[in-house]
Amino acid sequence: MGGLGQRLRQARTTAGVSLAAMASRTHYSKPYLSQLENGTRAVLPAHVIAYSRCLDVAVAALCGPHHDPLRVAHEWLVADTPGSVHRAAGRRIGESLVAELEQRVVRLRHLDDTVSGGDLLPLARRELADVEDVVHAATYTEATGRRLLVVVGELSQLVGWIAGDAGNYVQAQNIYLSGVAAAETAGDRTLAAQLLSTLSYQMATVGNPTDAALLAKTAVRGAPEASPVAKALLLERVAWASARSRDPQATHRALDAVDDAYAARSASVEEPHWVYWMSRGEIDVMAGRCLIELGDPARAAPLLTAAIADYDTTFAREVALYRTWLAESFARTGEVDQARTMIEKARAAADGLHSARLGRRVEEIDDLIRQCSTRGPATAPPG
Repeated sequence: MGGLGQRLRQARTTAGVSLAAMASRTHYSKPYLSQLENGTRAVLPAHVIAYSRCLDVAVAALCGPHHDPLRVAHEWLVADTPGSVHRAAGRRIGESLVAELEQRVVRLRHLDDTVSGGDLLPLARRELADVEDVVHAATYTEATGRRLLVVVGELSQLVGWIAGDAGNYVQAQNIYLSGVAAAETAGDRTLAAQLLSTLSYQMATVGNPTDAALLAKTAVRGAPEASPVAKALLLERVAWASARSRDPQATHRALDAVDDAYAARSASVEEPHWVYWMSRGEIDVMAGRCLIELGDPARAAPLLTAAIADYDTTFAREVALYRTWLAESFARTGEVDQARTMIEKARAAADGLHSARLGRRVEEIDDLIRQCSTRGPATAPPG
């Protein structure tokens, strides 16, 4: 806010307009304008428009760089992709285009941290389609072709995840499987395992958990050379599917293996970028979720509470999702008031996000809290 007020002041002084003259050109008083420029009063869109008209300065110039993730997503959507530009130019693919495509995957992943699936899906699907067109229509060396296929595989994992977040589960599954084919053709078995593992996570949550556990274990077996953190992520999906299929022994074995793999990480071992978000807190969240599924919510609550307290609040969807799990742990231990407080915080975030996954969780835990209010605590989720 202070930065916006400073830009208003800078624009006024650059135009050679005094504060008194500015007041005479608008219906705002001189003290009021001074408060806007000093940052002691909130600058509203109407104020920016008034300065824009009086000083003949573009609104965008007054607002400065826009860091709203949703706006970034829309700007990305209306801009041409590197793939579409290449098709129009008809050039042979070189190092620079591949490097740009690889970097865009990284940027898109980080955008997914703050923009939910319903808003991000259109641009993510277009990005994937344009890269696939380049793979099929352009000319390039064998080494470049492998890098392009890895981009397709990584985009497929991300687009499938975004589609699932938006509630498009069949579409997500098809995208995951298409990405597996690209990753295998590129010779990246760990990426292929990541795609299958992510599909298993979806299946465990909204499909058949037993099939999901088999697929998750297959993914781990198929990536013997996975780096430590990548292996920890693959094993987490085994733990989740095992918990959902009510297999306590397999769940705890997988959680122990997650801890061992994560402890083996090293600065000297290169990890794929797609594990950038894995942390001790994320592992504790998954352990807490598995404990709830296995009927041990009391042990889950401390893990979830600590992880949420340390989480970056700009990742609103993930914080809200983790709060639904904490609310569930409270409800299942009979702490209904705490459960209500926590689910209301999650609901407040869900109202501003287009995430089917989050909306479904909030509704499920709402129902659970109502049941616990009348029947008492439930120790385990329904099968």
